[in-house]
Amino acid sequence: MDWISNTFDSLQLALYEGVVQPLVFGLGFGNLLEDAFDATGWLLLGLVQIAVMLLGIRLLERRWPVEPLTDRAAVRVDVVYTLIHRLGLVRLLMFFSIQPLWDWGASELRLAGLPVWQLDGVWPGVTDIAWVSLLLYLVVFDFVGYWLHRWQHGWNWWWALHSLHHSQRQMTMWSDNRNHLLDDVINATAFALLARLIGVEPGQFVAIVVITQLHESLQHANARVSFGAWGERLLVSPRFHRRHHSIGIGHESAGRGTLGGHNFGVLLPVWDLLFGTANFENRFDATGVRDQLPDEGGRDYGRGFWRQQWLGLLRLGAALRPGARPTALRKASDP
Repeated sequence: MDWISNTFDSLQLALYEGVVQPLVFGLGFGNLLEDAFDATGWLLLGLVQIAVMLLGIRLLERRWPVEPLTDRAAVRVDVVYTLIHRLGLVRLLMFFSIQPLWDWGASELRLAGLPVWQLDGVWPGVTDIAWVSLLLYLVVFDFVGYWLHRWQHGWNWWWALHSLHHSQRQMTMWSDNRNHLLDDVINATAFALLARLIGVEPGQFVAIVVITQLHESLQHANARVSFGAWGERLLVSPRFHRRHHSIGIGHESAGRGTLGGHNFGVLLPVWDLLFGTANFENRFDATGVRDQLPDEGGRDYGRGFWRQQWLGLLRLGAALRPGARPTALRKASDP
């Protein structure tokens, strides 16, 4: 572990001194050097993630594809989303912009004689072990992520944004980051606040993000992969998550044509089991949103990045109008 950490630190320093620092100085932002060094770490981690995707997950897609890729242009747009997000720009901005505000609040609490709570201090001698506290934080983040994901599907205005993620008919490992930017800001803000609230250190926050993102890339892979009857109940698999993206099942509640769905877990299916949203049927269905189908109106979610973002804002505006009703779900039967 020390070798990995030291190697990463050396690479980060080399990238920073050789590329990032001269660029920051050249642009006249010398006052942001410390933030630029942090951003270099996110950039390096993003490059590592993309390498893992290309050298690992892509092999699964080639070996056991669910379906042939017939719309490579749509996949290329997802690659753009991935490059934007895996560089850590959104999460870096939200986490470190909230930190000064949180530090001020914590200082005020201490001055008032109130303790500042940290999750890894609940069991001294155990939770202060690095890997134990990391696992604890992962579970807490996963629990919150489950409920945020359910609200994305349960609230009409949020579904107006999140439906872009589900509109990909050619789901691949690149599809995880196919999100509306406003949707990303909302989620990133929530998790950054959570991190500050429970005392996650920046290094632990980075680890949580990287672990979660890589696993989500695997979940979205165009790969006929299941973890088996027991494994699927311990860790979200590509099959389990594809069911979440199934047309007429993944984003609807019990086939009733109302917002909701199944399999919201980010890492752990246990939350779906506990709250009655798990669906373990061994199926690999077509993905998408019901109203994309020709006989359901053939709704356009956009072909390019900016078109998709604009249409998301239009859907949001329509959803926020008084008396608005969900338009993405119409029939109760499966197509």
